[in-house]
Amino acid sequence: MLRFDPTDRVADPTGPCLWHMLTGINGPTCGGTRMFFYLLHGDLVQAARHHLAALVAVPFLAYLGMRFVVSAWLGRELPALRLPLWAYGVYVAVPLLYSTVLRNLPWAPFAWFDIPNLTP
Repeated sequence: MLRFDPTDRVADPTGPCLWHMLTGINGPTCGGTRMFFYLLHGDLVQAARHHLAALVAVPFLAYLGMRFVVSAWLGRELPALRLPLWAYGVYVAVPLLYSTVLRNLPWAPFAWFDIPNLTP
C-alpha cells in the first residue's frame, strides 16, 4: 500500500472503484482504498473525506484484531466488545445512508465527501 498512490491517475493493482464506474455515483465501497492510504500516511482529514464510515470502524477492527492475536499467540483473552444490539443496527444503517445518499448530494457540507473516480 505504501508503494502505490491510489490518489494519482497511475494505474494501481487495486484498480478504480467498480461501483463508481458502473453507476457514476459514490457507493459503499468507493474511497476505501484511498481512505486507508491517507490513514497510513497520517492524514486523518483526507481519510475522513474519502470514507468516513470506514474510518470510524478502524479502532473497533484494530481492537478485534488485537484481541484475536493476543488469544491466538499468547493464549490470553481480552474483554469482548459489548455493544448494545441497536449500536450494530445504527452502524449498518448510517454508513449505508452516508455511502449511497449523503456523499452524493451536491451541496455543502456533503459535497466535500464526494470523491471523483480516478479512471485515466
